[in-house]
Amino acid sequence: MAYWKHESAFVDEGAVVGEGTKVWHFTHVAAGARIGDGCVLGQNVYVAPTAILGHGVRVQNNVSVYDGVVIGDLAFIGPSAVFTNVGRPRSEISKKGAYETTRVGRGVTIGANATVVCGHSLGDYAFVGAGAVVTKDVAAHALVVGVPARQVGWACRCGERLPDAQGDSLSCACACACACGQRYLLVGDALTDAK
Repeated sequence: MAYWKHESAFVDEGAVVGEGTKVWHFTHVAAGARIGDGCVLGQNVYVAPTAILGHGVRVQNNVSVYDGVVIGDLAFIGPSAVFTNVGRPRSEISKKGAYETTRVGRGVTIGANATVVCGHSLGDYAFVGAGAVVTKDVAAHALVVGVPARQVGWACRCGERLPDAQGDSLSCACACACACGQRYLLVGDALTDAK
Protein backbone atom coordinates (compact mmCIF):
# COMPACT_ATOMS: atom_id res chain seq x y z
CA MET A 1 0.00 0.00 0.00
CA ALA A 2 1.56 3.28 -1.17
CA TYR A 3 -0.64 5.41 1.09
CA TRP A 4 -1.29 5.44 4.83
CA LYS A 5 -4.66 4.97 6.49
CA HIS A 6 -5.75 4.95 10.10
CA GLU A 7 -7.09 1.61 11.33
CA SER A 8 -10.60 3.11 11.72
CA ALA A 9 -10.70 4.34 8.10
CA PHE A 10 -12.22 2.38 5.20
CA VAL A 11 -10.81 2.45 1.69
CA ASP A 12 -13.02 0.24 -0.46
CA GLU A 13 -11.54 -2.12 -3.01
CA GLY A 14 -11.60 -0.34 -6.36
CA ALA A 15 -10.74 3.08 -4.95
CA VAL A 16 -7.54 4.61 -6.33
CA VAL A 17 -5.46 6.38 -3.68
CA GLY A 18 -2.16 8.01 -4.62
CA GLU A 19 1.33 7.65 -3.24
CA GLY A 20 1.93 9.32 0.11
CA THR A 21 -1.73 10.16 0.78
CA LYS A 22 -2.91 10.01 4.41
CA VAL A 23 -6.43 8.87 5.31
CA TRP A 24 -7.35 9.71 8.89
CA HIS A 25 -9.83 8.46 11.52
CA PHE A 26 -13.33 7.34 10.50
CA THR A 27 -12.88 8.33 6.86
CA HIS A 28 -14.51 6.35 4.05
CA VAL A 29 -13.21 6.31 0.48
CA ALA A 30 -15.74 4.53 -1.74
CA ALA A 31 -14.93 2.11 -4.57
CA GLY A 32 -14.31 4.09 -7.77
CA ALA A 33 -13.10 7.27 -6.05
CA ARG A 34 -9.82 8.65 -7.40
CA ILE A 35 -7.42 10.47 -5.09
CA GLY A 36 -4.05 11.83 -6.19
CA ASP A 37 -0.62 11.68 -4.59
CA GLY A 38 0.23 13.49 -1.37
CA CYS A 39 -3.32 14.24 -0.26
CA VAL A 40 -4.57 14.44 3.33
CA LEU A 41 -8.12 13.38 4.20
CA GLY A 42 -8.96 14.48 7.74
CA GLN A 43 -11.19 12.80 10.28
CA ASN A 44 -14.72 11.77 9.22
CA VAL A 45 -14.32 12.53 5.49
CA TYR A 46 -16.37 10.72 2.85
CA VAL A 47 -15.25 10.47 -0.80
CA ALA A 48 -17.95 9.17 -3.17
CA PRO A 49 -17.48 6.66 -6.02
CA THR A 50 -17.17 9.20 -8.87
CA ALA A 51 -15.41 11.96 -6.92
CA ILE A 52 -11.95 12.96 -8.12
CA LEU A 53 -9.25 14.67 -6.04
CA GLY A 54 -6.03 15.88 -7.67
CA HIS A 55 -2.55 15.79 -6.14
CA GLY A 56 -1.73 17.55 -2.87
CA VAL A 57 -5.37 18.18 -1.91
CA ARG A 58 -6.12 18.81 1.78
CA VAL A 59 -9.62 17.89 2.93
CA GLN A 60 -10.20 18.85 6.56
CA ASN A 61 -12.49 17.10 9.07
CA ASN A 62 -16.18 16.40 8.45
CA VAL A 63 -16.33 16.97 4.68
CA SER A 64 -18.26 14.80 2.22
CA VAL A 65 -16.99 14.93 -1.36
CA TYR A 66 -20.01 13.63 -3.26
CA ASP A 67 -20.46 12.15 -6.74
CA GLY A 68 -19.91 14.80 -9.39
CA VAL A 69 -17.28 16.76 -7.44
CA VAL A 70 -13.89 17.20 -9.13
CA ILE A 71 -11.17 18.88 -7.06
CA GLY A 72 -7.97 20.16 -8.71
CA ASP A 73 -4.41 19.85 -7.47
CA LEU A 74 -3.35 21.64 -4.27
CA ALA A 75 -6.88 22.67 -3.24
CA PHE A 76 -7.69 23.19 0.43
CA ILE A 77 -11.17 22.22 1.67
CA GLY A 78 -11.80 23.62 5.15
CA PRO A 79 -13.46 21.82 8.07
CA SER A 80 -17.16 21.00 7.66
CA ALA A 81 -17.33 22.52 4.16
CA VAL A 82 -20.32 21.21 2.20
CA PHE A 83 -20.72 20.10 -1.42
CA THR A 84 -24.09 19.25 -2.94
CA ASN A 85 -24.70 17.23 -6.08
CA VAL A 86 -28.43 17.61 -6.91
CA GLY A 87 -29.95 21.05 -7.35
CA ARG A 88 -33.50 20.21 -6.28
CA PRO A 89 -33.43 17.01 -4.21
CA ARG A 90 -36.55 15.19 -3.04
CA SER A 91 -36.55 12.29 -0.64
CA GLU A 92 -39.28 10.40 -2.48
CA ILE A 93 -37.79 10.81 -5.98
CA SER A 94 -34.46 9.26 -6.94
CA LYS A 95 -32.32 11.80 -8.77
CA LYS A 96 -29.10 9.80 -8.99
CA GLY A 97 -29.08 10.42 -12.74
CA ALA A 98 -29.30 14.18 -12.17
CA TYR A 99 -25.99 14.76 -10.43
CA GLU A 100 -24.48 18.09 -11.44
CA THR A 101 -20.71 18.46 -11.78
CA THR A 102 -18.90 20.82 -9.44
CA ARG A 103 -15.34 21.75 -10.41
CA VAL A 104 -12.84 23.12 -7.91
CA GLY A 105 -9.75 24.51 -9.63
CA ARG A 106 -6.08 24.22 -8.79
CA GLY A 107 -5.03 25.86 -5.52
CA VAL A 108 -8.57 26.86 -4.49
CA THR A 109 -9.27 27.45 -0.79
CA ILE A 110 -12.75 26.76 0.57
CA GLY A 111 -13.13 28.06 4.12
CA ALA A 112 -14.67 26.29 7.10
CA ASN A 113 -18.42 25.69 6.93
CA ALA A 114 -18.70 27.09 3.39
CA THR A 115 -21.25 25.51 1.05
CA VAL A 116 -20.72 24.99 -2.69
CA VAL A 117 -24.03 24.43 -4.47
CA CYS A 118 -23.64 21.89 -7.27
CA GLY A 119 -23.18 22.72 -10.93
CA HIS A 120 -20.67 25.52 -10.43
CA SER A 121 -16.96 25.96 -11.06
CA LEU A 122 -14.40 27.62 -8.83
CA GLY A 123 -11.51 28.99 -10.90
CA ASP A 124 -7.87 28.35 -10.06
CA TYR A 125 -6.71 29.96 -6.80
CA ALA A 126 -10.18 31.28 -5.94
CA PHE A 127 -10.72 31.86 -2.22
CA VAL A 128 -14.10 31.12 -0.63
CA GLY A 129 -14.44 32.66 2.84
CA ALA A 130 -15.63 30.71 5.87
CA GLY A 131 -19.40 30.23 5.94
CA ALA A 132 -19.96 31.52 2.39
CA VAL A 133 -22.60 29.92 0.16
CA VAL A 134 -21.47 29.64 -3.46
CA THR A 135 -24.47 29.77 -5.82
CA LYS A 136 -22.70 30.68 -9.09
CA ASP A 137 -19.34 30.24 -10.79
CA VAL A 138 -16.35 31.90 -9.12
CA ALA A 139 -13.57 33.43 -11.26
CA ALA A 140 -9.94 32.44 -10.91
CA HIS A 141 -8.31 34.29 -7.98
CA ALA A 142 -11.66 35.77 -6.89
CA LEU A 143 -12.18 36.29 -3.16
CA VAL A 144 -15.82 35.60 -2.29
CA VAL A 145 -17.66 35.87 1.03
CA GLY A 146 -21.20 35.94 2.38
CA VAL A 147 -24.59 34.39 1.72
CA PRO A 148 -24.94 34.21 -1.18
CA ALA A 149 -21.23 34.50 -1.92
CA ARG A 150 -20.21 37.73 -3.63
CA GLN A 151 -16.82 38.85 -4.84
CA VAL A 152 -15.08 41.37 -2.57
CA GLY A 153 -11.59 41.28 -4.05
CA TRP A 154 -8.84 39.09 -5.46
CA ALA A 155 -6.58 36.48 -3.87
CA CYS A 156 -2.93 35.78 -4.64
CA ARG A 157 -1.59 32.27 -5.22
CA CYS A 158 -0.15 32.51 -1.70
CA GLY A 159 -3.65 33.05 -0.26
CA GLU A 160 -3.27 36.70 0.70
CA ARG A 161 -5.81 39.28 -0.38
CA LEU A 162 -4.44 41.43 -3.18
CA PRO A 163 -4.52 45.21 -2.80
CA ASP A 164 -6.83 47.13 -5.12
CA ALA A 165 -5.71 47.43 -8.72
CA GLN A 166 -3.50 50.30 -9.80
CA GLY A 167 -4.76 50.66 -13.36
CA ASP A 168 -4.83 47.14 -14.75
CA SER A 169 -2.16 45.59 -12.49
CA LEU A 170 -2.08 44.12 -8.99
CA SER A 171 0.90 42.94 -6.97
CA CYS A 172 0.93 40.84 -3.84
CA ALA A 173 2.23 42.82 -0.89
CA CYS A 174 2.07 39.99 1.62
CA ALA A 175 4.26 40.03 4.68
CA CYS A 176 3.99 36.27 5.16
CA ALA A 177 6.93 33.90 5.01
CA CYS A 178 6.58 33.35 1.26
CA ALA A 179 6.91 37.09 0.38
CA CYS A 180 5.91 36.09 -3.13
CA GLY A 181 5.51 39.53 -4.73
CA GLN A 182 3.44 37.86 -7.48
CA ARG A 183 2.10 40.27 -10.12
CA TYR A 184 -1.23 40.03 -11.96
CA LEU A 185 -3.07 41.77 -14.78
CA LEU A 186 -6.76 42.63 -14.59
CA VAL A 187 -8.34 42.24 -18.01
CA GLY A 188 -12.08 42.93 -17.84
CA ASP A 189 -13.39 40.69 -15.09
CA ALA A 190 -10.46 38.24 -15.23
CA LEU A 191 -7.19 38.20 -13.31
CA THR A 192 -4.19 36.58 -14.97
CA ASP A 193 -0.50 36.18 -14.12
CA ALA A 194 1.63 39.05 -15.41
CA LYS A 195 4.07 37.84 -18.05
